[in-house]
Amino acid sequence: MSTTSLSSAVMTHPVRERQAAALAARLGLGGLALDPDPTGPPSALRTALVAWAARADDAGHHLVVQDDVAAPPELVELVAGSVARFPDEALIFYTNWHARNGAAARLAALAGAGWVRAVPEEFAPTLAICLPVRTADAFRAFAAGTAERHDDEVMATFLRTEARPGLLAVPTVVEHIGTSSINGHAAQGIRLAVCPVGAAEARPLLDRGWVLEEWGWLPYMRYGEGYVRPVGHEHDADPRRHLRWTEALPATGLTEGRVQDVVRRHRAEDAAASVGRLFGRDFADELWIHCLLLGRQAEDAARRHAARRAAGPVGEAAARVRAAALSTVGPAGLPPERRPELTPEHTALMTAYAESAVRCGGRLLGPVEGRPAEVH
Repeated sequence: MSTTSLSSAVMTHPVRERQAAALAARLGLGGLALDPDPTGPPSALRTALVAWAARADDAGHHLVVQDDVAAPPELVELVAGSVARFPDEALIFYTNWHARNGAAARLAALAGAGWVRAVPEEFAPTLAICLPVRTADAFRAFAAGTAERHDDEVMATFLRTEARPGLLAVPTVVEHIGTSSINGHAAQGIRLAVCPVGAAEARPLLDRGWVLEEWGWLPYMRYGEGYVRPVGHEHDADPRRHLRWTEALPATGLTEGRVQDVVRRHRAEDAAASVGRLFGRDFADELWIHCLLLGRQAEDAARRHAARRAAGPVGEAAARVRAAALSTVGPAGLPPERRPELTPEHTALMTAYAESAVRCGGRLLGPVEGRPAEVH
């Protein structure tokens, strides 16, 4: 796809207009979409509707980027290539490291995928999202009468009505910057990308990486504790309900005894003690078990898609995306108030600790050819 058939806009508030203009110039994006009522109650949706209306008449797809991001100069080119590959999809190029969608993207990275289907009941990340113009027009019509102010919530609801949650790019070239939030998200603390990599590492997976459509039950962390989203949770009476991993485990076919047996046998206690001294023993336990379950699901996905995985990009790019996914799991799992304490040494410690658990995840699956499988 030519970049000329892709139009774009940067949505912003007047207090960030200079920042947004610099971003648009740096990335070669279209014009600014300014909040039409900047003194009114905060509403990302109000500005998003202006941004989606700013599509060029001859464009086939429209990209909307928010003003508080960083991205490489190749962003438009990468988006155009992805659109050519998936012309009918809502394509999402930023995913938060601490959300259920972040957990899905991290699982996909560990399994070797380049794209993953979004969690249907969760908000759709809208920091950098591209839609076919007919979908963009339908979204504007759908959202016009709502009282909801969060565009990411309305986008998710709209995509559910289309019966097609968006595709999340597993390698994340778009990064959120800052912790302030005009729309009231500052309490979530530092909010960064789940698999941050450069354009060179991202390109092979975006262009040729396979799509993980079904991820089964999904382990995720929030505020220092591990949770599991069961299969089909979008049909629950309260699909936003969070189930602790111990509560949801029976639906996975695993038992707490089996999980704890792997912990006892295979976790390095010196590493657990080091993480525990920094952030508490409970967090150290929760993080390792979360990563153990994540590794189990990644190994299961890799087995189910072995042929597609073998045909996809391998080598340094895929390894870098996998490393990026592991580097964010510990920081994202911390309570927001603890994230500013992190040093590079802390992150390195938690990354190695997380990887040791992920590599043991295959022990929760049946053996392959007479031996336990592990994620590599």
